[in-house]
This record gives sequence, structure tokens and C-alpha cells, in this order.
Amino acid sequence: MCRDSVAWKESDTFNPAAVVKDGAICVLYRAEDNSAKGIGLRTSRIGLAESSDGITMRYRSEPVFFPADDDQKELDWPGGCEDPRVAVTEDGTYVMTYTSWNRRVPRLCVATSRDLIHWVKHGPAFAKAYDGRFRDMACKSGSLLTRLDGDRQVIARVGGRYVMYWGEAMINVAYSDNLIDWTPEVDENGALKGVVFPREGYFDSALTECGPPALLTDRGIVLLYNGKNRTDEGRDMRYPAGTYAAGQLLFDAENPEVLLDRLDVPFFRPMDDFEKTGQYVQGTVFIEGLVYFGGKWYLYYGCADSRVGVAVYDPADPVPGDPLPDSI
Repeated sequence: MCRDSVAWKESDTFNPAAVVKDGAICVLYRAEDNSAKGIGLRTSRIGLAESSDGITMRYRSEPVFFPADDDQKELDWPGGCEDPRVAVTEDGTYVMTYTSWNRRVPRLCVATSRDLIHWVKHGPAFAKAYDGRFRDMACKSGSLLTRLDGDRQVIARVGGRYVMYWGEAMINVAYSDNLIDWTPEVDENGALKGVVFPREGYFDSALTECGPPALLTDRGIVLLYNGKNRTDEGRDMRYPAGTYAAGQLLFDAENPEVLLDRLDVPFFRPMDDFEKTGQYVQGTVFIEGLVYFGGKWYLYYGCADSRVGVAVYDPADPVPGDPLPDSI
């Protein structure tokens, strides 16, 4: 787009997706150049790293997904392509949801690939629903429903339809027959229905933003999400104002819109220095990538909008969640 070489990850790398391919974990991470200062003012591109152990990474030198002179440039430029989530179908098609950011309106968009390198952009997820009423709505964070098929995590259906949780001001549900065109659920008045909302006095008092792909289990649908603490009197006083921490939701397996249970405290929160320094000094663990690999779960996350981290859960050797702090 610039008609020049770009130091595409000169500034920060964060908010990663993850998926398993050919016996390796592949991490698709957001990278920012140094074209400006301030959150949301640079251009974002998506890079690819691979690992045989989930920790040590091999990087591609060029981004695999970026603003280009294509039919999506009006939506992608100049802010770029941000915050991917990715999952794979049974036949090996990778589906990525991401935020297209033209610095005017953020839009939830969809792309597909067979190899994680060459992508087809399909545009806004809600472009065709309700005669395009939600095409230009500000929206983010699409989490596709997945399931375990043996050791393989693949995109799932409920009642013959694909399911996506999405949103940040509240969490909504959308359905699709083809993984590209999505129809969000609305109420009897035609407004977005919403299934989860921020709660005053809790760690998610400001935002409830979807995390990595949801998982269909024998107890229901588990959705990990990012909660942001408010900065006023309505915040959770146990955590710093503006902190991003991670929570868990459980939905009915047969009706993805029915919430069964919800954690009142985060299972994962910023505690290390690298999670509280960088672009977002209030503290951020922003989860977007979850994969099952070698009998363990690997959770990839953004650290203060500046780095990529990973946390590992071993079902054979579980450990307690992050301890609760005292009031501050």
C-alpha cells in the first residue's frame, strides 16, 4: 500500500491466534509498524510463527495477512488487519476472523486459507444479514465454536449450523451455513440480542470481549473471554482500573444462547512485569489463541499490547488459577 519497504513489526507484537497444522503449533500474531504513536494509530499486519514444542518459535520474515490493493482496501487501510482468531474445518480449511480497521469503523471480517499463508478475504461477516443492516456496524472479536475430534480441534456445528460468539461491549451469537456469511441474533425489536454483558463491580465491568475459539464439551460450550475493568466507581476494586483479565463462560450445548454459568473472578490476570509494561501499562492479558497439542492446552495471549505470551494447562497436572489480590 505504501509502495515502499515497511518494518512491519518494528514496534509491537501482540494479540495472537493459534492453530495446529502438520504436527506444529502455528501462531498468527498481530504486528505493528512504527508509523505513528498511540494505540490504534499505527498499521497492523499479521505474521506467522511455528513451533514444534509450543514455546520456541520459527518466524516467517514477511507478513501473511495485510492491507493490500484489493477489494477490501477501503476497510483495511490505513489501520490494518488486527486481532485474529483462527480455527480449522474437518477438511482442512482454515477460517480466520479479524478486525479490519480503516481508522473510522472497526469491522469484524472473515478470511479463509488452505495453508495459513495464502488467504482469501471475504469481507465483513454480517454484510448480507438483514439486507446489510449490520455491515458497517463497529464490531470485533469473532470466536468460532470448535470441538475435539480425538486430538484434533475442529470447527463444530450445533443443530446443523456453525456458531460464532462475537462482540466486546457485550457478547452476541451469530449463525452461519458456510462460515463466511453470518447472521447475528436479534430480539423481537430487531436489536442485537446479546447473551453476556459487563457487570458493575466485577473484573469485566467495562467490556466482555470474546477470546479464542469456543469449545464444545460434554458439559456444555466453554467460552474464554477478555474482561476489562472500569475506571470509575463501578470497577472491581481488587484490580487496577482499566485492567484486562480473562474469564470463563459456560453455555448450553444444544442452545448456544443459554448461559449456564460464569466465573465471578478471572482465572488469568496480569501479574508479571511484561504484562504490565508496554503500550498498555494498566495491565493486559488478552487471550485469543487456544490449541490442544500433545495432551495439553496452550493459551496464547497479548501482553500489554506489546508482546506475545503463552500459558500451558496440563490436565494431568492441574494447578490453581491466579490468586485473588486484596483490594487496592
